[in-house]
Amino acid sequence: MRRKTKAQKTLIKNREYVYSVACVLLIIDQVLKLLVRSKIELLDEIEVIPSFFSIYHVENTGGAFSLFSGATIVLIIISILVLAFLHYYVLTDEVMTKWRIFGLGIVIGGILGNLIDRLLYGAVIDFLSFDLFGYGFPVFNIADIGITVGFVILAIGILRRDGNEFLDRSKRRDRGEN
Repeated sequence: MRRKTKAQKTLIKNREYVYSVACVLLIIDQVLKLLVRSKIELLDEIEVIPSFFSIYHVENTGGAFSLFSGATIVLIIISILVLAFLHYYVLTDEVMTKWRIFGLGIVIGGILGNLIDRLLYGAVIDFLSFDLFGYGFPVFNIADIGITVGFVILAIGILRRDGNEFLDRSKRRDRGEN
């Protein structure tokens, strides 16, 4: 039997961390959605902080900001394709920082949370409603937060890495190295 190298063990641990983060976000998302569905009638609202935050039970058949409303099948297919790509990335990425692990985990957990809603109910359960300076921000959920924050974390990581590589090339060029 072949023994695993330290790098292989680290890669396996990183995968476990990504999917652990995904599971935590998925559980939080689904439990809160279950509470909203069972305790608040559709289109009912509970004002938590007057003129700022309320829990408002809505169902969204579209994507972010209700784009592609009614295109549930298309959104299911897109979600599955994105999950497949992210899974492949998790399997092949050998350089996982803690931020990348966290970012990938919450994106995967968020996509799974909304995918489960689409498969079970034909729509995503949204319930977090904010009124910012008189502007009623679109209602969203924990899965949406995971997807958005996760992609921002991943984008910052990519920009930082590309920026560092650019600086390294510039320093080598300044020293006359190739």
